[in-house]
Amino acid sequence: MGGFPAPPKFPLLPTREEQINRLQAGTEGNQYDLLVIGGGATGSGIALDAASRGLKVAMVERDDFSSGTSSKSTKLVHGGVRYLEKAVKELDYSQYQLVREALKERAVFLTTAPHLSMSLPIMLPVYEWWKAPYYWIGTKVYDFLAGKENLESSYFLTRGKALEAFPMLKGNGLAGALVYYVDGSHNDSRMNVSIALTAALYGATIANHMEVSELIKDPATGKVTGVKVRNLVHQSRGGRLGRGGGAGETEFVVKAKGVINATGPFTDSIRKLDQGESTQEIVAPSSGVHIVLPGYYSPARMARLIQGLIDPNTSDGRVIFFLPWQGNTIAGTTDAPTAITPHPLPREEEINWILNEVRRYLAPDINVRRGDVLAAWSGIRPLVKDPDAKNTESLVRNHLINVSDSGLITIAGGKWTTYRQMAQEAVDEAVKQFNLKTGPVARVDHVPTIPESDGVVAIDGNCKTDRLELIGAHGYSKTLFINLIQHFGVETEVAQHLAGAYGDRAWTVASLSAPTEQRFPVRGKRLSTLYPFIDGEVRYAVRHEYAQTAVDVIARRTRLAFLNVQAALEALPGVIDIMSEELKWSKDRKGKEWREAVDFLVSMGLPEKRVGVTRKEVEGGIVGQWGVDEKAFSRHEGPRDAYDSNLSRIQNGGV
Repeated sequence: MGGFPAPPKFPLLPTREEQINRLQAGTEGNQYDLLVIGGGATGSGIALDAASRGLKVAMVERDDFSSGTSSKSTKLVHGGVRYLEKAVKELDYSQYQLVREALKERAVFLTTAPHLSMSLPIMLPVYEWWKAPYYWIGTKVYDFLAGKENLESSYFLTRGKALEAFPMLKGNGLAGALVYYVDGSHNDSRMNVSIALTAALYGATIANHMEVSELIKDPATGKVTGVKVRNLVHQSRGGRLGRGGGAGETEFVVKAKGVINATGPFTDSIRKLDQGESTQEIVAPSSGVHIVLPGYYSPARMARLIQGLIDPNTSDGRVIFFLPWQGNTIAGTTDAPTAITPHPLPREEEINWILNEVRRYLAPDINVRRGDVLAAWSGIRPLVKDPDAKNTESLVRNHLINVSDSGLITIAGGKWTTYRQMAQEAVDEAVKQFNLKTGPVARVDHVPTIPESDGVVAIDGNCKTDRLELIGAHGYSKTLFINLIQHFGVETEVAQHLAGAYGDRAWTVASLSAPTEQRFPVRGKRLSTLYPFIDGEVRYAVRHEYAQTAVDVIARRTRLAFLNVQAALEALPGVIDIMSEELKWSKDRKGKEWREAVDFLVSMGLPEKRVGVTRKEVEGGIVGQWGVDEKAFSRHEGPRDAYDSNLSRIQNGGV
């Protein structure tokens, strides 16, 4: 490569069609050891754990990998500081154990996917001087418990230093601020997709847009022996899209020694397939709404010192976070009972509650407007009740694993931070319940992960997921973006984004980007002028990451829909055109993709009155006119522009 470091070489993953052919071959006598229902963080983690132990495993997901709760998180890897407070106050050893578990799993994120996760210093403003010693002692106890897994030591900022770090912070009554390194941050859906792809690299059969319609049971024993699945995205010659009875639908049975239900909020729908409609529901769904604000609410001078703000004492006692993410700012979250739907809508009262809480912490001359909200979403937390407990209405503290009379294993509850631990426990239970034989598997990544005596992690049939690097991590370095600039001629911002989102796979993404026909950048046509997502990412998502719909790309392979819903709408025609070239879509299919993507964007904060907008109108510039009409000009600023314009306003004495 002419002096450039060569990226690591990997076997090509099977195509989606090949994966489905493998599923169809999973019949009696050739059955899988395990079949996992659900392709979120936990389901993908189970597939990776099982495959890396040498088990024959399949995973199917009704929508897309990370399409539900796993893509709609706060983007935090929690270190367990709230558990520590409860452990001390209530002298509760189980809470202390949760702290230790969270500490370990946070370190795993940073080790196995360094390109997708990072440490996150968070500021806790203190407005009553007597609280400062309380918070300081608490974080120092946490530093001590973290030991070698501590990222950096917490420290106290005086009032002046706190305002220097976060100039928009409300100064009236501020006594100082505490900065602690308890939590980490990650790109949740890309992490989820990477886990699923790594499972495939280790031999798992994975298929998205594949719905389980029935559990197959042995007539004699009543035990679950497989599932009936339906392919919801079937490419026929005309590019037709079959969904639940459509023209392209295919349905078949997949046999397995054991089946695991890891469907998050939809846990009870699978349990009812097993035990009947009258079975007691165990999921208590809770809605967590987040909003995205422009990047100027997380100024660059703040990011050099701290990278987040927490308010542990909101007006109603909930905790709210204020975090920089992907160039913008996330604020949230709420906690309210909700109905279970595939794409829940963020309620206006919840959005306004978050805005009001943000205003409480910012200087009074800064006007946080409803028009500043670039995107908003509602994620469903699958809080669970133990069906075997005496009090079946009480919620479990973390997660539960339940085995039904038919042998269906259900794992539910938990959080992103502990997905790997949950997966390990689920596979342990499956090995025990179904008498599965684990064993060594051939190394497929060709690159050492965590050094051991022989220089690599020994894959010997035991769980090693705390050391297995995910796809993209093996050849990643913090200077990778420089190589991308020099070799492909992409913009610096684009190169940094590609390295951070894809790790060493950024080489392939950049190579799939079209020439710009300009002096610079040489490659990489932006999907939106405001953000660093480029055309090569769409091609890579289709060819290498099983993206099948436009929503798969704008929401979960790129994060454009989560960052700026109107920018995602403007980028949609280009995304559909590239995917149409790759997947040979018909005109009807392209129209269907447009309508379904616009419907999805409504769940991401696009006003419902815009649901009828046409492609022609968007290409004609109507989205820009919306901003003028609503005086929501911040929706048309990119992350860099937003900070520069805000800094200019501050320097000129205004906002």
